[in-house]
Amino acid sequence: MSIMHLNFYFAFTLSSLGLAFHRTHLISALLCLESMMLSMYIALSIWPVETQTTSSTLMPMLMLTFSACEAGTGLAMLVASTRTHGSDHLHNLNLLQC
Repeated sequence: MSIMHLNFYFAFTLSSLGLAFHRTHLISALLCLESMMLSMYIALSIWPVETQTTSSTLMPMLMLTFSACEAGTGLAMLVASTRTHGSDHLHNLNLLQC
C-alpha cells in the first residue's frame, strides 16, 4: 500500500470519526461530510491514472455533482433549522417535536 492510499484512508477515517464524535453543531457535521466526499473524490480521481483505464473517468465528476447537491441541501437545512430553532445545535433538533 502506498503512502497516497494511506493518506486517503486516513482522511476518510478521520472525517468519519469527526462525524461520529463531534455531534454538537450541524455545521461541524456538514464539514465532516464534505471532507469525506473530498477524500473520496480525490481517490476516485487518482484511481484511473494509477490503473491506466479510461472507462471510469466520469465517476469523479458524478461524485462531485452529488457532493455539490449534498452541500446545498445541507446548507438549506442549516438555514432552516437556525431560523426555526434559533441555533444549529444538533440536540435541539428532534423529529418527535415537529
